[in-house]
Amino acid sequence: MYRDPVQSFECESRSRLPAATRPLRVGMIGIGTVGSGTFRVLARNQAEIAGRAGRGIEVVIVAARDLVRAAAIVDGKAALTADPLEVATHPDVDVVVEVAGGTGPARDWVLAAIAHGKHVVTANKALLAVHGGEIFAAARQRGVSVAYEAAVAVSIPIIKALREGLTANRIEWVAGIINGTTNFILGKMRDEGIDFGSALAQAQALGYAEADPSFDIEGVDAAHKLTLLAANAFGMPLRFADAQVEGIAALQAQDVAGAEQLGYRVKLLGIARRRADGVELRVQPALVPAAHLMAQVDGSMNAIMVKADAAGLTMYYGAGAGSEQTASAVIADLVDVARLDGTHAAQRVPHLGFHAHAMTALPVLPRAAVCSAHYLRVPLQAASQVEAVGAVLAAQGVPVRRVLLASARAGHGPQALVLTDAVAQGAVDLAVRALQGHPSVAGAIVGLRVEELGR
Repeated sequence: MYRDPVQSFECESRSRLPAATRPLRVGMIGIGTVGSGTFRVLARNQAEIAGRAGRGIEVVIVAARDLVRAAAIVDGKAALTADPLEVATHPDVDVVVEVAGGTGPARDWVLAAIAHGKHVVTANKALLAVHGGEIFAAARQRGVSVAYEAAVAVSIPIIKALREGLTANRIEWVAGIINGTTNFILGKMRDEGIDFGSALAQAQALGYAEADPSFDIEGVDAAHKLTLLAANAFGMPLRFADAQVEGIAALQAQDVAGAEQLGYRVKLLGIARRRADGVELRVQPALVPAAHLMAQVDGSMNAIMVKADAAGLTMYYGAGAGSEQTASAVIADLVDVARLDGTHAAQRVPHLGFHAHAMTALPVLPRAAVCSAHYLRVPLQAASQVEAVGAVLAAQGVPVRRVLLASARAGHGPQALVLTDAVAQGAVDLAVRALQGHPSVAGAIVGLRVEELGR
């Protein structure tokens, strides 16, 4: 009897399809900005998400402080509780999504979920930067996953890029704008010529900055994220306590203007660079060439560059904040969990990109050993003394690339603007100390690093 080969193949293919798989059951701790966005996107795009995951993903229980508000969001589609530990230990939950934040109670909830054999998805960069070593060790022992794409750069899939897309590469450095609040503030200072305090007030009025913006403006938020990036890039343990962190609160409008005069823009950068003697792990405001793609990143957007030996330079750009933008990354992690749930832990992507036995305790270099070009602004007694600045620095062994007189600004005397070539921070500190005592100098010298981001 004749058999149509195409029809026969289709019938046999259908017969080999697995039986329907039950949905992945999610318990959520926190339903604020990120949690509510996650709930909305899961509901709106459930067909597409299930098609990619191979099974449905449904929230079965939510822990919230404000149960009335939470009830309005979930609309009867999930159970509610005021006790996060009930979610972490619930027998009908496969994966716990922790989006409440903080490093105290959140640690206990996550460890409880792991102890009860549940996978964890979190957007909590502070928790992982501070307690990640303990959390990942517990997850390895229990054979569960801890996923955290949303913790680093919101809509940018940079963790997946480092752990999977660039897995063939030896990463040389990672650098980026990884805090949207500070990027918004710096843009306002540049575009409107206003001081830091005025720009911060605008950011707070528009909801870009919290009432207490300390973590953002002091660079701590960026350092949490950089800690995770460095671990995934270099296969090193999480070293948040060793990161050098400098924020933008002390940045002056005249230095933003001075950078512009020299052809640069000021950005708060997180930089992790592998060197023969260790790793640079630092967050600081730095000058970036105005024509560079990184200098064009405005508003609350984020961007990250990666230099790898085989792939070369790659750059990743996207929203650095937002309810559904963060939800996008949370749900991407949930899809990964749904696909791999039930597989042996050794077959999954390791938490930090490298298997535990392959991690290397690379030393973090001290501030004095960091080598880069530098910007200096030197107040002068008289404009005619600008050349003396370069001479003093050269005599101290600092390679000077350029010295010029800053454009006149109301309320400020003459200022020399200096660009150096690459030199160790320790050498610059000694030279600045010597220059500060020179009779031509009329006030405190300001210094910032310069990052070309091209090598």
